[in-house]
Order: sequence, then C-alpha cells, then structure tokens
Amino acid sequence: MTAADPRPLTGEPVALDLLNTRWMREGEITDLFAGAFGLSRVEGLAVWLESTGLAGRFRADAPTLVHLLTAREALARAVADPADESARALVDAVLEHGRIRATLTAEGPGERTEFDDRTWGPAWTAARNYLELLDSAPDRIRACASETCVLHFHDTSRNGTRRWCSMAACGNRAKASRHYARTRER
Repeated sequence: MTAADPRPLTGEPVALDLLNTRWMREGEITDLFAGAFGLSRVEGLAVWLESTGLAGRFRADAPTLVHLLTAREALARAVADPADESARALVDAVLEHGRIRATLTAEGPGERTEFDDRTWGPAWTAARNYLELLDSAPDRIRACASETCVLHFHDTSRNGTRRWCSMAACGNRAKASRHYARTRER
C-alpha cells in the first residue's frame, strides 16, 4: 500500500504535477523525491506514480527516479523560460527515450507508447504531456502568483484568470493580506 500524497496541490496534468513534487512548507522547499515526510526517495516516487495514475504501468525504482528527476529539471527550466533553447534541448533529450506507435485495434485506430528503456516511461510521459499542454493552451500554464509559492497549475477557468495554485491556500492568504492592509490604513 502506498502512503498518502502529502503535497498541497495534486491532480494537475502530469507535467505540472511533476513540477509540483517540490513545494514550500514553513518557508522551506520540500521535495517528495528527497525523503520528505519519512518517505524514502523511491517511496516518494511510488506516491507520485500512484497519484498520477501511472503506478500500474511503471515501477518505482532508483533508475526511474533518476530519469524522472532529469525530466523535472528539464520541465522546470522550460516552463520558467519557454524561449530557453537549452531547456528545450533538455526536454527533447527526455523525449528521445520513447515514441508513439500508431496501431489498428478492434475499436479502430489507436496508439501505443514504446520506450527504449521502460525506466524512462514516467519521465517521457511527463515531457510528452508538456508538449500536449503547449499545443492546446500554452498561455494556461501558470505559476502561482504568490511570491512564496513554487507550485504550477493549468488554468482551466472559463475566462483564464486564475492566479493562485489554490484559493484555499495562497489565494486566501493574499485576500487576508489585502484586507489587513486596508484595515490598517483606516
């Protein structure tokens, strides 16, 4: 049985969910893959695989973790600066380890992913998901507007104006801070 996911924001697309394996807690960066909450690094990977629905397809082991950390760094750089050519090269390097093969199934056309090494599967899946996000709505990939937050989200709001990773956390703190500032002015 896998431990509960301790992260404050889950359920984002796989690429952003991978970035969100690092978050701020009590003013310090916490990393799910660095032994947070008494979990070993590989147990943190198992939690992430379970949370993203990839646990049935891929194993939580040390080589998979190394490749996933490579993908996380590549995606973090690409999201931070989409014009960074070296970041794009890092994402492409991760994508080199897999491909999509077209298939014909009883239900009709289909696709099957193939990897040169299955331990690259989760990393490749996250990098591929980033391409899908860029293809569908690159302007909806956002970092939380809080200066003390490092989380990312895919803005699915109707008008595309979401600013916070969570209204219950960062959004509420910002509203409370504005309210406090207004009451002090009076």
